Amino acid sequence: MCSKGSEIVMNNSFTAEELAFAKSVDLVAVASSLGYTPKKIGNYYTLKEMDSIRIYNRSHWCRFSRRYEKGNCGGSQIDFLRVFAGMDVKEAVFWLLDFAGYRRMENVQKKPTLRYQVVKEEKENKNIFELPAPEGSNHYLYEYLTKERALSKDVVDFFLGQGLIYESRHYHNIVFKGNDINGNTRFASMRGVFDRQGKAFKCDVRGNDKRYGFNIAYEQSDEVVVFEAAIDLMSYVDIYREFETNMIALGMVSDAPLETFLAEHPNITEIKFCLDRDQAGREATDRFMKKYYERGYEVSDAPPPEGYKDYNEWLVNAKLRIVNAKEEKQLLSK
Repeated sequence: MCSKGSEIVMNNSFTAEELAFAKSVDLVAVASSLGYTPKKIGNYYTLKEMDSIRIYNRSHWCRFSRRYEKGNCGGSQIDFLRVFAGMDVKEAVFWLLDFAGYRRMENVQKKPTLRYQVVKEEKENKNIFELPAPEGSNHYLYEYLTKERALSKDVVDFFLGQGLIYESRHYHNIVFKGNDINGNTRFASMRGVFDRQGKAFKCDVRGNDKRYGFNIAYEQSDEVVVFEAAIDLMSYVDIYREFETNMIALGMVSDAPLETFLAEHPNITEIKFCLDRDQAGREATDRFMKKYYERGYEVSDAPPPEGYKDYNEWLVNAKLRIVNAKEEKQLLSK
């Protein structure tokens, strides 16, 4: 059997809460960020580069090829960074917090070199947050969101009018903006409109603050509705025609953006979680509902209906059924 690793040694430079948060970060996403290629097999993940690795529940790992090497054959996310990125416990905890947008790597003079990570050209302004230049016409944005994602034009118009989305000049990516309570953009992500060979382009704008997320703020509402992705948030608005409720897209299954939004909007008393119906979304929902219920919020779970992974998949299929019904009616009337 593999040991549980050695990361249980406490370090006074971080709190117990921070340690617990670091150990809640998605280990599959961590492995991917280091340059590995996770592969799902049954109820666990392995790595293309090391098929002796097993990642269970996206939170802990075991390496069967070295199961007799104490301290190096398995454990938590922290142990993974110790073994495969050469970090000590303190560096690993801070790296995980930074990765999840919880805390920057303060007190660490130099970021560790991550094994297998793609080396990128260093630039002096690499950490400056700068939004991509807008295209202006938003032609490809409309084309993609209304046709590929089945969003109604008036819903797209609403988000454009709020200044929350736009089409970038280069590559025509859709930019989703995450603003703070003062309307300053602190976070932005991009989504490509030209999927090639089934592969979608998605990335965050360099230098963004992951404590923020794509959101709509409506001060008269005491509820916030939470999603994983921006397009799912927009789909919910389309399905329910709901334009007067606080909403936020986490962009991940970490609740750092929700923490910030709640701090900026202390009037909120209810949280509705509309995360995906897959395993990661369900596990995150259970975790978040327990956490915020214990803080005194009224919480509820509202995933898309059975058979749909997320709200956009539900919207696309619902509108497809309407189109098919209309075409069938037209054929019968001839």
